[in-house]
Amino acid sequence: MEAVYRAPMRSRTADAPPGSGADYGVTHGVVGIGDTAEARIDRFAAVPDGAFVWTRDSDGTYWVGRIAGPVRTAARDAAGLSHVRPADWLDRPFGELDVPADVAATFARGGRNFQRTHGEAVERRTAELWRAARS
Repeated sequence: MEAVYRAPMRSRTADAPPGSGADYGVTHGVVGIGDTAEARIDRFAAVPDGAFVWTRDSDGTYWVGRIAGPVRTAARDAAGLSHVRPADWLDRPFGELDVPADVAATFARGGRNFQRTHGEAVERRTAELWRAARS
């Protein structure tokens, strides 16, 4: 199974509105972080291509994508993303009841960190949603 990550795409320094980074990322085909800490950037860069990533946009809907390339420095925009990677996002969002429960729980806790969401159930459900939407 492929690893699953939570990507709130929020700046640690800018006062960007919640979801603005996800709006930007889904529109521009990237996943990003607002971190400038070298250790966090290195962890983000080490996530393998093909890993699943969930984000939540400014409307509160969820998007799932797959990381599809290396990290690069980004010009800080209104979303405050400092580092991005190419991502292949599905063409449709998901509601709260559609996403794996562990994904919804990680977003409900808040926070700005890009982090792995562990568990066989979340990996299996994410892969099922991906396959169903791509067929």
